[in-house]
Parts: sequence; C-alpha cells; structure tokens
Amino acid sequence: MGFITEALESIAGLPKPAVLIATGLLTFGECAIGLGFIVPGDTGLLVAATTVKTVPFFLTMWVVMTICASAGDSVGYLLGRKFGVKLRNTKLVAKMGADNWDKATDLIRRRGAWAVFFARFLPVVRTLTPAAAGTSGLAYRKFLPASIIGATLWSLLHIGIGAGLGEAAKRVEGILGTASWVLLAVIAIVVVTLVLRKRAKNKAEAAATPEPQLEAAN
Repeated sequence: MGFITEALESIAGLPKPAVLIATGLLTFGECAIGLGFIVPGDTGLLVAATTVKTVPFFLTMWVVMTICASAGDSVGYLLGRKFGVKLRNTKLVAKMGADNWDKATDLIRRRGAWAVFFARFLPVVRTLTPAAAGTSGLAYRKFLPASIIGATLWSLLHIGIGAGLGEAAKRVEGILGTASWVLLAVIAIVVVTLVLRKRAKNKAEAAATPEPQLEAAN
C-alpha cells in the first residue's frame, strides 16, 4: 500500500464528527484569531474533504464549514471594531506582515463589501480582512452578507476539489504502481538484450580472429 493511500485512509479512518469538528475549528480560528499563518484553512479543508465519499456527508461538511468560516469572520470583525488600528502593531499581524494588513485595510476602504467577498479566496489576506473590515468602519450589515456568500462558495469549491483529489490520488498511485513494474520490466529486458548482444559480438569477433600458426622449422 502506497504512502498517499495510507495517509488518506488514516484520515478517512477518523470518526466523521471528529473530522468535522477539527476542520470546523481550524476554519473558524483562521479568521477569528489568525490561525491562518500556522495552517491555512483551505489546506485543512482540502485534506479533510478527501474523506467525503457520500452526498449527505458532502452537504453536511459544506454547511458546517460555511457556518464556521462566516462565524470566524464575524469574530474577526468584532475584534477589529474593538481594538482598531492597535491590531496592526500586534505580534500576530507582524508574523503575517504589516504590509498584508495595510493591503487588506486599503482594499476594504476602496471596495467595501466586495473586498470581503473576494478576500475569502486569497491566502493571508483572507485571515486579516475581517479584522481590517471592523477597523475600517465597514457596516456589519454590509459585511455579513458578503462574508456568508464568500464562505459558501469557498467551502463548496474546496470540498469539491478535496473530494475529487481523494479519488484521484488513489487512481494516480495505482497507475504509478503499475507503471513502476512496467518500467522495471522494460529495464530488465534492455539489460538482458545488451548482455546477449555483447556476448554474441564477442563470439563473432573470436571466430573471425585467425589462430596463430607455428613457424615451420628451418
């Protein structure tokens, strides 16, 4: 059994509620408390989505991740409203890059709710955007719909890709495993052929070489 299959089956072996809880917490924490700089939420969701085998579980994960992502956004927004520009000087923002904070804040001020929607699909900026939206003074009634729509589409996209990758990885590994045996067989045939040709050439050269004759006695 290959490494990819073992890794996927170890995840798939976890209880489904545990997969949902762990992934939901990561998704929530990414924008609520900035966990995105440790493990991006989209990476965690893609890995978790490889466990999706049925439509009901797909829909369940979609709903749970949408709620967690949007809830995380709202907590991040409230933190931005409460602490304002002070957040820019925190160690957490420093680890992500103050320039990314400035980009997120500037984007919010220029594009408003549209920035909240599109930022959901941008790594790092996604993590900072909710707090930046709260800091910039974007109205919550505008922020929330953009957050929910963005979270809904983001979750659907990544769960769909992850579910597809789970099957594709096993197929690819199976193909690679078969290809390895084929390649090994081809190499063995080539080696044997070269050895046989070398031996045949040596025999031919030996047969073509005249045997030395003894000089006649005077």
